[in-house]
Amino acid sequence: MSPAKSSTIARKPHHTKVAPAQRMPPADLPRPSAYFGWKAVFDRTLAALLLAPGLPIIGLLVALVRLTSRGPGIFRQVRVGQHGRKFMMNKIRTMRSNAEAASGPVWTQHDDPRVTLVGRVLRKFHLDELPQLLNVVKGEMSLVGPRPERPEFVHVLSETIPNYQSRLAVRPGVTGLAQLNLPPDSDLHSVRRKLVLDCEYICQAGPWLDLRLFACTGLRMLKVPEGWSLRIFGLHRDVTVPMILEGPSGTGGNGGNGSNGGNGGNGGNGADHAVVTPTSIQAEIAHALTEVDGSPPGHQKHPGKRLDGGSGPSKPR
Repeated sequence: MSPAKSSTIARKPHHTKVAPAQRMPPADLPRPSAYFGWKAVFDRTLAALLLAPGLPIIGLLVALVRLTSRGPGIFRQVRVGQHGRKFMMNKIRTMRSNAEAASGPVWTQHDDPRVTLVGRVLRKFHLDELPQLLNVVKGEMSLVGPRPERPEFVHVLSETIPNYQSRLAVRPGVTGLAQLNLPPDSDLHSVRRKLVLDCEYICQAGPWLDLRLFACTGLRMLKVPEGWSLRIFGLHRDVTVPMILEGPSGTGGNGGNGSNGGNGGNGGNGADHAVVTPTSIQAEIAHALTEVDGSPPGHQKHPGKRLDGGSGPSKPR
């Protein structure tokens, strides 16, 4: 398949059918804490104060990026915010220009070859996230909350993971409980583990929790060992969820708890350099359906059998 055709498929994930995810009753969905009623005022005020020393730093980093690689210094990308609203998220560019021209939307890999030399340093100290303070001031993001995902992935993950869209009940954050405890998403299992912590934060958010998460993020930028700082602030979480899907290339095991602080493996990703796209996620689901039914995707031998283990016919797409 030519790169152009691959890119077209990756950008139109709805062309591939996926199994509908089981939904919880409304009473069992995470209810946002009352703190979110006035959290935006706190976020915008603090973000505006941080921009005072932050803007000169952002300006210097943008100039450094432009001097060392072709392309703009600020990278803007569509993300999904509260209640599914799309917005343009700002970052300092850390990859070569047009990094997804041939592949379409993909998750960042471990030791991603698309990242520039300067970009590796910026990512190591999380300085590429500084322009997101502008998104916070505009009211599109929060300082603390679930990490915003790209619409191409949200479409597929919402079809696959039960109640994935519950994380869209609040504004996405620059940092958060899930981001500090777990490594970047690498497969469906890692997304499900992060969803557990996102829902915990949504239900239990408060000023004291935000203050601890913000302080821990600052220590992380200073490269203080994450395992130590998470435990000091009472933020360490061990997340274990049952495996549901077993995808190709050995993506089955959960690899321990896999937090950034070194508590386990890589969250079950069988290939450190596997490129994850919306299409590859759907291929993982199709593979699991084949394992369940013993028939190729698109030919369901047992129409009443669902991937989530329930009974009854699946809803048509």
